[in-house]
Amino acid sequence: MIIGICSDHAGVDYKARLFAFLKKKGYTVIDYGTDTPESVDYPDFAHQLARAIESGQVETGVALCGTGNGMAITLNHHPSIRAGLAWNKDIGRLIKEHNHANVLVLPARFISYRTALKTLNAWLEARPEGGRHERRVSKIPVSTH
Repeated sequence: MIIGICSDHAGVDYKARLFAFLKKKGYTVIDYGTDTPESVDYPDFAHQLARAIESGQVETGVALCGTGNGMAITLNHHPSIRAGLAWNKDIGRLIKEHNHANVLVLPARFISYRTALKTLNAWLEARPEGGRHERRVSKIPVSTH
């Protein structure tokens, strides 16, 4: 599986560590920035990740920023993205199983690295569920942005 990863300055440390973790687990990982703790604009990196998923360059993604909200809002403006914000492993698992999230968003300023890692693992291991969840996901409107 090819995974894209991005962050703003608030998530750059966790991003680097998660990138290394994913590589060690055998994933191909493409880094869409940032690589600096200097202040940057999160939409610049969220759009790069979303376009990579839309074009098929990567299959799924992980995004980090301070609260996670900026990344999630930006990513979800792309038609094929279902970005879910998760702050623990249970939410990470459920956003994949119930909401079919193809991007995991983590709030780097509000969770420990250990929690981020556990959340990522739960999300990676989860599979989208069908049934009522499939029906509900199909009712989510496609963004026109």
